Amino acid sequence: MGEATPGTGSRTDALLTLSQTLREQGRYRECDGTLRRALDIAERETGPDSLLVARVCNDLGVLHKYTGRFGDSERFYRRAQVIIEADVERGHPFLADIYHNLGGLNHARGTYAQGEPFARRSVEIRQRIHGPDHPKVAADKAALAAILQALGDSEAAERLLLDALAVFEKVLGPEDYEVASCLSNLAAIRYAKGDLDGAEAGYARVVDLREKILGETNPDLAVPLHNLGVTASRRGRPEAAAAAFHRALAVLGDEVDAEHPLRLSCLRELGAVRRAAKSEHDGG
Repeated sequence: MGEATPGTGSRTDALLTLSQTLREQGRYRECDGTLRRALDIAERETGPDSLLVARVCNDLGVLHKYTGRFGDSERFYRRAQVIIEADVERGHPFLADIYHNLGGLNHARGTYAQGEPFARRSVEIRQRIHGPDHPKVAADKAALAAILQALGDSEAAERLLLDALAVFEKVLGPEDYEVASCLSNLAAIRYAKGDLDGAEAGYARVVDLREKILGETNPDLAVPLHNLGVTASRRGRPEAAAAAFHRALAVLGDEVDAEHPLRLSCLRELGAVRRAAKSEHDGG
């Protein structure tokens, strides 16, 4: 493994910090360029198998999951995984980070069974490090819960989410991003159980919280807006559904690929709402 030259780590750290800010602001294309520069510096000055390179690859994996480039995301995550597993002890927090992210990527891709072992490993590692009542453990539990919900185990998912939510609200406060994420997953469980009123109220609250945290134009609003639209459509509220889908598409803008699954789903759902409205109008 290569050794860092003086200043390498600080230059790469500065770029990583900048890239995180750009990602949180929804400026994904600028974030990508910043991370590519960081990777070039880290590879040249610390070698291709350094932990610094793994850190940059991990952040590139996170970014490309956001933008819907899942193949690139997996490639970067896997490169980071190989480096980390060869260099750290089995209980190292960096290992929990990459397992958490691999679980999240599989959830986004719909390959839930492949993601479950990674998500469980992350919970196990982090609990050994921090104990059960730490926000990082809660984040891992919430991620595992999302996968279990998708696999049909709603009861286990709900238990994990309620545990995580209690920790987040106590440690981070009631208006934190992680609280919003838990509420979103709990709304999904209500939707699956047929509680459409509760689901729509939950998604509306998530949109409100994320607006306060991220601003009204951040692409990260698109997921709860999409889910809000789907729920409103199923409740027979086409105007509210269409408004949610239009806004989701607007916040995604050109920061994600044209074939991003969330963008395509918004377009499909919006088309269905329009066809249903036209059919009802024609029939009337």
